[in-house]
Amino acid sequence: MRRRVQRSRVGHDRWLVSYADFITLLFAFFVVLYAFARADQKKQVQVAQAIDTAFHAMGAFPGRAAASPAAASAPPLSVAAVQQFLLSAQVRDDLDRIQHDLALALAPEISQHTVALEMGRDGLVISLREAGFFDSGSAIPKPAALPALRRIARRLGPTPYDLRIEGHTDDVPIHNPAFDSNWELSAARATRIARLILEMKTIAPDRISAAGYAQYHPVAGNDTAEGRARNRRVDLVVLPRVQLDVAPPGASSSGLWRRVTDGD
Repeated sequence: MRRRVQRSRVGHDRWLVSYADFITLLFAFFVVLYAFARADQKKQVQVAQAIDTAFHAMGAFPGRAAASPAAASAPPLSVAAVQQFLLSAQVRDDLDRIQHDLALALAPEISQHTVALEMGRDGLVISLREAGFFDSGSAIPKPAALPALRRIARRLGPTPYDLRIEGHTDDVPIHNPAFDSNWELSAARATRIARLILEMKTIAPDRISAAGYAQYHPVAGNDTAEGRARNRRVDLVVLPRVQLDVAPPGASSSGLWRRVTDGD
């Protein structure tokens, strides 16, 4: 009597399980690569550890590999910190694009060294030098400077960022009929530029602030004429509304911005 061979039923969709695991691992791999490209060594360890912890919490990996000494000593990042880190990376890329666009729009002023662009600690800095925008000891912008201000305002208008306008001077004391000190001159220049930008109606008023710093935030030495000329400026700081440093509690903020100077 011929024995009937019973065949087991094989599911044809089991490959989806392996495929889903592969996609999950691939996603984690590219997130780690992205973090490595954007952070310093300490933050690389923190982000990798946070991602590893998150995937273990979701049950993506069956076991936990032994952590390196560096990872073991680094404080873990919360999910919110990882999200903040990724958001700040996007903001930096966005500000890089804005800087590139402004460098093209302000090419004549940059070539004449009356405007400089740099990526500072707080955001993108558009530095307006006194030589191109003000007469000595005056807070009234030169009429020839208005087209450059319009180009800046048009480019920044559609963005979601705030604009802090900072007045700065050199350390030479001033006393004229209009101003008794460098404090007054720097504040007056900042508020005058803010007023002009407000009148252009391209940037919402609640995004604009102004401050005067006198000679106390120099970008060059005041012992040379060239250095004093660089210090006499109005800086337009494009400010993201997110904190750009991701640091563990109690650690000092080291800043994630790289310094880039155009026209100097």
